[in-house]
Amino acid sequence: MAQFLKLATSVMKSWFGLAVIAMYIGLTAFKEGMDERIVTQAYIERFAPLAIEEMHRAGIPASIKLAQALVESNAGRSKLALESNNHFGIKCKAYWTGQSYYHKDDDLDNKGNLVESCFRAYNDIESSFIDHSEFLRFSGKYDRLFTIELTDYKAWANGLKSCGYATDQSYTNKLIQTIETYKLYRFDTFQAKEFDMPSTGNAPRRVVQFTETTID
Repeated sequence: MAQFLKLATSVMKSWFGLAVIAMYIGLTAFKEGMDERIVTQAYIERFAPLAIEEMHRAGIPASIKLAQALVESNAGRSKLALESNNHFGIKCKAYWTGQSYYHKDDDLDNKGNLVESCFRAYNDIESSFIDHSEFLRFSGKYDRLFTIELTDYKAWANGLKSCGYATDQSYTNKLIQTIETYKLYRFDTFQAKEFDMPSTGNAPRRVVQFTETTID
């Protein structure tokens, strides 16, 4: 009987320990998920005005610009974004005369070895957003995107992938999922110079103002 009780106690302790571990893992994952949403929402709040401004200036949906920036820069946390202000993963190209930043990505040498890629670097994040617009407008390969309605973010997401913006086979789905998760499509129909930006948590909504760009 004593041995049975000892065994039962041991089993209960092990199950309790497993339950505690499972609870800890669940809470940690929940916290990380919450942290991710907070960081992402803060990024959206900061750059939505600029994305809308660029939409009216250059004709690229604000939802697409924000989704690309979020995916490419990991909401501003990637090494490329932090060290070069490049939030769209745009490489130098032969005609680029601006600042450069070298970082291993997906370029291989003739022996198949991964080599450093030349990425564009900027003095500030705003310049990265503006150059992204110019890159899509004037590189030629994305011309057909500008025949798509601004509100058709799914067609834009598919078009970016088919035009060769990214090699990631799930790139289209990542953009669409990001847009729909954070309702970024709501920015594509915005016309005013002042709008209510939903804040994180239960804090009151705040008003964000922006002015038109002076770059044309």
